[in-house]
Amino acid sequence: MSMEVLLQQIVNGLVVGSVYALVALGYTMVYGILQLINFAHGDIVMIGALTALFTASALLGAGVPPILALVISIFVAMLVCAVIGVATERLAYRPLRNAPRLAPLITAIGVSILLQQIAILVFGRNYFSFPELISKTPIALGVVTITLNEIIIFFASIALMAGLLWLVHRTKIGTAMRATAENQKVAGLMGIDINRVIAFTFAIGSALGAIAGVMVASNYGQAHYFMGFMLGLKAFTAAVMGGIGNLWGAMIGGLILGLVENVGLIFVRGDYKDIFAFVVLVLVLIFRPQGLIGERVAERA
Repeated sequence: MSMEVLLQQIVNGLVVGSVYALVALGYTMVYGILQLINFAHGDIVMIGALTALFTASALLGAGVPPILALVISIFVAMLVCAVIGVATERLAYRPLRNAPRLAPLITAIGVSILLQQIAILVFGRNYFSFPELISKTPIALGVVTITLNEIIIFFASIALMAGLLWLVHRTKIGTAMRATAENQKVAGLMGIDINRVIAFTFAIGSALGAIAGVMVASNYGQAHYFMGFMLGLKAFTAAVMGGIGNLWGAMIGGLILGLVENVGLIFVRGDYKDIFAFVVLVLVLIFRPQGLIGERVAERA
């Protein structure tokens, strides 16, 4: 194994891991407040990617410059996904808020399948090519190569994660989110609108998922109705690895998972890339079920 190959795979892993971290934040925020694993989150990411793809294609066909088309398509995807996230919480999860934990879990799986079928009806089953809105020409940085698209993905992910941390720890709504995560009943007695906070959490998580979907589609050059399944599982693994319910844990877990996957490709064929996520998940659940950093959200009675 040469040092050049190792460094290249580390760079690739950081790019992919930053996207995993962005998606994992959606899982960990919802779990932190509702103690619910929203398995439909990966499919919301998929809808964001397909929405952006068709929006960008339509804008490019109308003569809109690529960068402007990218910005508009991202905002449209964020809006669509935020609406879907809020609607999912209101229609599927809120009626089951006081039900046994198995009921919301099964419902989340049902919502995931429903979103996939809606995507098939709206977009179709085909694999769609994502337009090249940002240059993918390789740029040599010493012994490694990277594209402008990958550079933007990495730094945009870091900026979004930093922005979310600022929102949660430095704003009024963030304080309400943390209070709701600690104890919903006490937060409600303190005058916090619990339903509004939970809906806002779903909206933010889904909007971040939409951006992640655009990043994945632009990086790999395609999008399809089933792309959210494996991405969602890997992001969930990242959230568990870091300590589900912990924002820092989700971010660190995503980066570590991306590195493990890509560095592992040095030793195995690309066909076996996905196995690393599940090996890591099993090992974490066996040896450190609370995650590498640990869950910081208090257990609710």
